[in-house]
Amino acid sequence: MTRSHTAGMVVGMTAKVTLSFSDETIEQARECAQRDGVSLSAWIDRAASEKALREMFTAHAVAVRKAGLVNEAEALADEREIEAVDQAIFASGPRAAW
Repeated sequence: MTRSHTAGMVVGMTAKVTLSFSDETIEQARECAQRDGVSLSAWIDRAASEKALREMFTAHAVAVRKAGLVNEAEALADEREIEAVDQAIFASGPRAAW
């Protein structure tokens, strides 16, 4: 590991795991990380965190809607917000194809 690789890691990373990716996925992730100016590890950490948050937000919105705690207009606004977040995160570069 070189100094430049270590310097680009996210502060606070505590787990080291072995993962397998398709060649296409890892190449896209490397390009995105380079474009964003972060290490591959930092980029994958952020992408996984964003995915988990989107899924939790979506599950919460569905549960609230099923419970009848919001009206239809608010439910539609939630769906539009989810779409806007996805568009902001994945609209540019190779991530749009994921």
